[in-house]
Amino acid sequence: MPKRIEGFSKLTQEEKIDWISQTHFKNPTLAAALLHSYWNLDAMLQQRHEEFTENTVSNFYLPLGVAPNFLINEQWYTLPMVIEESSVVAAACKAAKFWMHRGGFQTRVVATEKVGQIHFLYQGDEKKLKDFIQLHQTQLIDSTRHLTKNMRARGGGITALELNDQRSLMPHYFQLHLTFETGDAMGANFINSCLEEIAVHLKNLASQYAVFSTLEKQLEIVMCILSNYVPNCLVTAKVSCPIEALGAQKPWNAHEFAEKLVQAVTIAQEEPFRAVTHNKGIMNGVDALVIATGNDFRAIEAGVHAYAARSGKYKSLSSAWIEEEQFSMELQIPLALGTVGGLTGLHPMVGWCHELLGNPDAKTLMQITAVAGLAQNFAALQSLVTSGIQKGHMKMHLVNILNQAQATKMQKEKALSHFKNRPVSVQAVTAFLDEHKNK
Repeated sequence: MPKRIEGFSKLTQEEKIDWISQTHFKNPTLAAALLHSYWNLDAMLQQRHEEFTENTVSNFYLPLGVAPNFLINEQWYTLPMVIEESSVVAAACKAAKFWMHRGGFQTRVVATEKVGQIHFLYQGDEKKLKDFIQLHQTQLIDSTRHLTKNMRARGGGITALELNDQRSLMPHYFQLHLTFETGDAMGANFINSCLEEIAVHLKNLASQYAVFSTLEKQLEIVMCILSNYVPNCLVTAKVSCPIEALGAQKPWNAHEFAEKLVQAVTIAQEEPFRAVTHNKGIMNGVDALVIATGNDFRAIEAGVHAYAARSGKYKSLSSAWIEEEQFSMELQIPLALGTVGGLTGLHPMVGWCHELLGNPDAKTLMQITAVAGLAQNFAALQSLVTSGIQKGHMKMHLVNILNQAQATKMQKEKALSHFKNRPVSVQAVTAFLDEHKNK
């Protein structure tokens, strides 16, 4: 059977599954059965899942874990985390427990401004274009009033519009740079709709304006799209305590432990190879909570990493310092999150996760998510500068190794007991299982 097909999207779901199984798998029956086994038994719920994307043939499940005991701004939270790596949830729990006895996490929303841009080409006089935009600025914004009515009623809407001359980047390139407040909505569709409406109005106005009457001076719209880089949609999370309250962490006393943490963060601030892995650890916590709450983790990742490189050099997102016998660690990241719209009202588990968090508004969710990142960062550094990352990670990974080796229930129980106080590796687990089988 050929591996290319016309009109695939028009096939029924069963026809899609049959074609995929027959075309790409050695055992078509087994391949199709696996897809069917992951269907939801609730037909209505399964249909809802299928409508989330295109060409749905099954569901792909990720585990939902929870991390309790987070004290954030004097409030207790249990964090939902969707992630396939058990050590991430374990690390979050460990950090939450550590800091709950040391004042917990303090957070602050710095700003909530989001960005959209209209990119266009213009070959005429820059001053005349600038005067034209300035003259019609209010009119351009007002062209979206039918779209922004509900958002404005909630205190949001378009907050600014400015012309940027970008001809140093590309010939004849200009942009309209707009900023938005979107309240509890992430606002992607809202922003894009506003941009497209303004672009149409801009083109119509230009066609009636004498300055743009000649062909070479006409405006040419290239595209209208929001930006996932939101450096003015910022939230800060912080932990702080007296150095002595940190306690001794083998092999270091409290002061040595604090110094090692600061040194580890300083390295990530200065050395890009380390900074990338350092920030990936932060995003372990951030992404797990972003996915659980139905937000766009790809947009968050792109914006956060761009923010980490805003100085022209990729750096740590977190900072740590010692001042007057006080240890402090802080994370500041851009997070454009929403608590209404999108999956929040469609995916039952997303709704469950929001209720678990107390149905937070967007600003509160920003703060909780930043805490998840800081907690993950602290836990990782705590391991790195003491016992090393692999000891705890491989302990949590033991069950995965046993499953890959197809260990029986009894073998798993014996292995978990055997490796309780022993180093874990694939080789060591394999040797243990071989020895146990022989016995």
